[in-house]
Order: sequence, then C-alpha cells, then structure tokens
Amino acid sequence: MKNIKKLSKLILLLLVSAFAVPSFSQSAAVDLGLPSGIKWAAHNVGANKPEERGGYYAWGETEEKKNYEWSTYKWCNGSSDTMTKYCADSGCGTVDNKTVLDPENDVAHVKWGGNWRMPTKAEQDELRDNCTWTWTTLNGVKGYKVTSKTNGNSIFLPIAGYRCDTGIYNLRRSGIFWSSSLQNEDCNDADCLYFDDEYYDRLHYKRYYGLTVRPVCE
Repeated sequence: MKNIKKLSKLILLLLVSAFAVPSFSQSAAVDLGLPSGIKWAAHNVGANKPEERGGYYAWGETEEKKNYEWSTYKWCNGSSDTMTKYCADSGCGTVDNKTVLDPENDVAHVKWGGNWRMPTKAEQDELRDNCTWTWTTLNGVKGYKVTSKTNGNSIFLPIAGYRCDTGIYNLRRSGIFWSSSLQNEDCNDADCLYFDDEYYDRLHYKRYYGLTVRPVCE
C-alpha cells in the first residue's frame, strides 16, 4: 500500500513538472559586454533553441492568435484611431502618454518572469552598434550571428518574417523583433529591429502585426 502511494506521488510530480510554465534563469542570458550591462537571451520567446522562431505576438499582447489585424488588437476598439492604451496623440485614440510597455503587457516578462523583459529601442540600437553582424546559417536556418566587439560572445537571431491577418509573410527572408518602445511619430506603430541578408536596422511596424520577441535581462 505504501509503495502504491509513493508511486502515485511520483506520477503526480512528473505530471506537474511536464505541464509547468518554463522558468528561465540567468544561465539563459548571454553577456555581450554591452555598455548598458544588459544581457540578451539565447533564444526567442516560445522557442527552445536559438534557430527556432518561437511565438508571434502583437505589440503589447501576451498570447498568440489566429488573426492579426486592428479588429483583433487588444489595445484599440477595432481601428487605428481608437487606441485605448499607449497613445500620445488624440488623433489615434485616448491619450495616456505611455511610451514603453508595462510589465503586465510585456510578453517576455509575462512568459519568463524574473528580470526578463522586451528590449527598448535604445537597447536594440546598442546591440546593433556594439556587435559584429554576420549573415550565416544555423542548423538549416538563416539569420545573423551577432558577436560582441568586447568579449567575443554571440547570439543567433533567426529569420522569422511576421504575422498579418491569417498569414505569415517573409518567413524565409527577414527577421523582425519587437522592442518595448512606442514609435515616436506614430502611435499606431512600435519600434522593432529588422534585418535581412543585406541590411539590419531599427524600423517600426503596425502594432497589430505579429512579430517575434528576443528578451533581455539586467
């Protein structure tokens, strides 16, 4: 009888661990010797390896969905001029002058916890300016090996395209990663890091688009 109880407890523990939310420790962080001191994650939110795309998230949303458009976007009432949060222009909706995602709307923080969060636009610029970017292939996936100019450590950023409406676009052509920063000149957009085989820089995309996320931590 005691053996049966012990076996039952063991099975229960195994089931709990199998369905538990992953916990990401500092060991998943890569120190690139950046001036700010922040560390970049080794892989995307929703991925387990550097070359995996992971999940696609609208800016400020924390779950994936089937359709990405203004009518399904959480922070508006169905159109680009009805923003309900993160708005600095009355022409776009209700003004709250929030320009950086709150922790509860930051998918990296919500999914990974601890000090993990999405990078700001300044932190994406820091990554661009303080590392060497080499177009390469990792386990059959194209992307950039981003290597520190200071300590030689590196991360891999895979191409993943973006989600819009019900489709995935530029899947084998470009990588686009959200920042946590609202675009300065247009409240309908948020800043992101864009790259393809010839170019890498900060751009901005419509907030309802589904993009990948590479977290950072302090």
